[in-house]
Amino acid sequence: MRSLYGKFLSFTTGIMMTSAIIAFLVVNTYYHQQLKGQNDEKNMNIALSLAEFIESEKMDRLDDFFQTQAAVGYKLYVIDEDGQASFYGAPFREQNLEQEAVDLVLGGDRYHGMRDLKTETFMTGFFSDQLANTVGVPFDINGKRFALFMRPDIKMLFTEVHFLLGGMVVVMAIVSLLSMLIVAKKLIEPITKLTVATKRVAEERFTGTLEINRKDEIGQLAQSFQKMTERLSENDRIRKEFISDVSHDFQSPLLNIKGYADLLKNDDLPMLDRKNYATVIQSETERLSSLTKQLLLLTSLDQLSSPLHLKSFRMDTQIKETVRKYRWLSEEKQISISVELDEVEFTGDPSFLEKVWENLISNALKYTSPKGKVDIVLTDYEDRVRIEVRDDGIGIASEHLSRIFDRFYRVDESRTWEIEGTGLGLSIVQEVVELHGGDIHVDSNDGVGTTFTVILPKL
Repeated sequence: MRSLYGKFLSFTTGIMMTSAIIAFLVVNTYYHQQLKGQNDEKNMNIALSLAEFIESEKMDRLDDFFQTQAAVGYKLYVIDEDGQASFYGAPFREQNLEQEAVDLVLGGDRYHGMRDLKTETFMTGFFSDQLANTVGVPFDINGKRFALFMRPDIKMLFTEVHFLLGGMVVVMAIVSLLSMLIVAKKLIEPITKLTVATKRVAEERFTGTLEINRKDEIGQLAQSFQKMTERLSENDRIRKEFISDVSHDFQSPLLNIKGYADLLKNDDLPMLDRKNYATVIQSETERLSSLTKQLLLLTSLDQLSSPLHLKSFRMDTQIKETVRKYRWLSEEKQISISVELDEVEFTGDPSFLEKVWENLISNALKYTSPKGKVDIVLTDYEDRVRIEVRDDGIGIASEHLSRIFDRFYRVDESRTWEIEGTGLGLSIVQEVVELHGGDIHVDSNDGVGTTFTVILPKL
């Protein structure tokens, strides 16, 4: 598998090479479409000027004149009508001028070799050092016809400025490439750290902090990853505690059932003890059944992204029915229940909300002393409903209030061991309320009483 750094280098090199090729093709096309003809015309005018100057001055020392022209940056080829030819300046790389071109110029016409050179590449166009890649003009001296072929000497045209510019381009290319390599290293370094951290998380090792202090997208990704790791760590802790709590809550009633079942095997056991033991077994079985049902309900709340089946129903009627279910417990403990309910047509999931009222009302009755009082108030507002369940029971100490909605959390096992419960009820209440977009609050004083307040928005 190729590394991201290697891919970046490959892409960078490929982009630079592709850019160079595209630039070459663009310049080549521009040369053939525009500069080639202009270059031919410019050099033709220079050649015509030289020929006109030679004829007007009636020069006898042509060699000296052509040597001077060659010294200032031109290559010249001169041939007379007798076939006597001379070269001035640096030699041509390829002497491929056809006789037809010579005859054309000696006949009085002009030769446009630069314009008509059959080539489609840049290097053999403007820079092609061929005798055929010249311009030719005729001139006459002392009644004798000459043909002059010339082109610029490319080496002479490259001055110090051109070398400086060329060197600058090379240095810029090298510095740019090195800079890209450094930038790529800096960009990929945090990704490498993220990869290592991801592998660590995959092995369920959630410790450690990413040392990536950046303000760009990679920095945001690192922050999000860090938050995700912290959340996974917390979920892992909760999961392990949940498994431990479930094991404990299942183990206790199972041990009781096993112990009392062993006692029931005694044939000499009195009937009264047998009934008492059977009652304990039945109670522990019901406790396991209740725990299983609440675990299944919590699982459905956790796994479904939108478990609610919304429909309109009368909330006040539902709360009345819930109070009626627990009438036996209030009469058994001689608890006075006060109900003040506005008529409310509410849109929500009635099956889940029923669990909310069952848990809150049953808790209020369980933890209220005999001959105590429970108040239930439902208030209808324009955009929300407010439900309060108040009791004057044993209350909750302030240090426990922040954890009462945690799963399996019980305020004081030594005080409430005789009260049936699983420690899951308030967790279910909170999740159902939050799924409806609402909030739940608790106010309590140890030994005075507790008030649960649920606020649900109207859909």
